[in-house]
Amino acid sequence: MVLTGLLVGIALGFVMQRGRFCVTGAFRDVWVARNTRWLTAFLIVIAVQSVGLFALQSAGVITLEAKQLPLVATLVGGFIFGFAIVLAGGCATGTYYRAGEGLVGSWLALVGYVVFSAVMKKGALSPVNEEVRSHKVGVTTIYDTLHVSPWLLVAALVGGVGWLAARHLAVPAPRLATLPPRRTGLAHLLFEKPWHAFGTAVVIGLIAIVAWPLSAATGRNDGLGITTPSANLVHYLVTGSSKSLDWGVFLVLGILVGSYLAARGSGEFRVRVPDARTATRSVVGGVLMGVGASLAGGCTIGNAMVQTAQFSWQGWLAFGSMLLGTGAAAHVFILRHRREGAAAVPETASLARV
Repeated sequence: MVLTGLLVGIALGFVMQRGRFCVTGAFRDVWVARNTRWLTAFLIVIAVQSVGLFALQSAGVITLEAKQLPLVATLVGGFIFGFAIVLAGGCATGTYYRAGEGLVGSWLALVGYVVFSAVMKKGALSPVNEEVRSHKVGVTTIYDTLHVSPWLLVAALVGGVGWLAARHLAVPAPRLATLPPRRTGLAHLLFEKPWHAFGTAVVIGLIAIVAWPLSAATGRNDGLGITTPSANLVHYLVTGSSKSLDWGVFLVLGILVGSYLAARGSGEFRVRVPDARTATRSVVGGVLMGVGASLAGGCTIGNAMVQTAQFSWQGWLAFGSMLLGTGAAAHVFILRHRREGAAAVPETASLARV
């Protein structure tokens, strides 16, 4: 049954690669381009998944479990993670699928991420991680705090996200130059035709729903997740303990396989070696991702996509903190240099006229 994790991972990696579903880009665009199109796509994933999860729970298929909120760890870890994904050039899942495309920078970031996820969760820094996360406040889910039905929040989320999506769909999308199709039928759809952001989001949401009962059937009562499975993968490679090879480990391995298949099929696979500066940022970003995600209790998938769909306080606070961390990094590494470059242009132009 754990091999179903591999199949789900292959599907997720394939869809994210073909749909160019980059969570880092979605968060970064809010600050750099003042554009919320991809953030809306991310929210669609949460909304679709939320409907499915509470429907499955109502049918008795799964049981959603909410833990008490480690407030400081969630906020600090989320901010670190959000800052780190700009350095690394991708979030945890994005790093996995871009590694499958042949990006050496993503390989470096991935190594830093999985190693320090293991260090924080199972290694030398696990006492620090456990100590910070042990300080909790007595809240679990938003609907428990408000004493309302979770379906009320699901309806509000679906309505709000639907309104945002409708606003974006009302604006004509820019026409992209494309090469003449070389394939027909399903092959053209899978490997050549550009995928719409919102359509990709719906498919990812459906994959996230399917993940829950398949994972629960193996004794892992959870859905999509990247950080703990990555730590378990390293733990298995180091110790050889088969207990670490759970459904989640096969999930993350499947993401690599799925993105590789998608990139090869679409002709986008190419080994690309970064310059020294980018390589250094990738390593540092990967290390900080592992630290931040471990403190926060999850990455942009486990926290900002899965925990939010359950309306846990941890999920939504981590989501907001990650968004702020991405904004801080965008100002340091992107917007500041852009402003400095713009300020230098008039000075250069005046010297040219002398």
